[in-house]
Amino acid sequence: MKLKQTLLGLALTAALVLPASAANVLEVNGKNLWSQAQAHLVEGGTTYVSLRTITEALAPNAAVSWENGTAWVRGSGLTLAARPGDQWLTVNGRALYIPYQVRLENGRTMVPVRVLAAALGGQVDWSAQVGVTLTPGSGTPGAPAYTEDELYWMSRIISAESRGEPLLGKLAVGTVVLNRVASGEFPDTIYDVIFDRKWGIQFEPVANGTIYNEPTAESVLAAKLVLDGARAAGDSLYFLAPELTDNHWTMENQTYVTTIGCHWFYK
Repeated sequence: MKLKQTLLGLALTAALVLPASAANVLEVNGKNLWSQAQAHLVEGGTTYVSLRTITEALAPNAAVSWENGTAWVRGSGLTLAARPGDQWLTVNGRALYIPYQVRLENGRTMVPVRVLAAALGGQVDWSAQVGVTLTPGSGTPGAPAYTEDELYWMSRIISAESRGEPLLGKLAVGTVVLNRVASGEFPDTIYDVIFDRKWGIQFEPVANGTIYNEPTAESVLAAKLVLDGARAAGDSLYFLAPELTDNHWTMENQTYVTTIGCHWFYK
């Protein structure tokens, strides 16, 4: 069965762009925490907030600490880690994507409000009249929207195809797999896309057996990120490394999208 469209369309780091009339409102339990949370907009219109301030508002029973360059949130069934400079935060085994990185500003760990709300089991709403409203939820994130089997195979295809590539390149390979799952032209599960032989073997690691190798740690991370909504390379359905193959059918018959690392992506 196809992965739910809600997963494929999920964008935890989607921009939250506010008009001037509501640009300084961040309401939690009836209080405007915009100034206290040092909320502000960064690249792409993403709203960044203080991890400590919002955690104390949405998960008051959890403790926030700073240890060896990483902000930690622990308590009430919650373990969250956010390290400035990383393009993700981890929470209870999940990894949520932050394309503009976790930031350290004025001694505060700053993260996108939508990502943090998702990590804390809360909800973000917006209206022109009110601005941003954070609604407390369970205080902990929900279960991943993917299975262990999907993570197993996604991490292995990413590792086998993009070992040595940057994180963005790994996300792009995972995006191609999920784009194929969503397309009517390909099988409808991650496993079946990877092992698809309708027009011949689709991925070189299947032919040479490297698909069965233990994945790298960053490939597991990339698999978690892409399965939880991170995307790269748009709606690409194909990729290749031109310098490593003599088969240029994709280049000659599909539409170029972008280049990441050694891979060229096409749709």
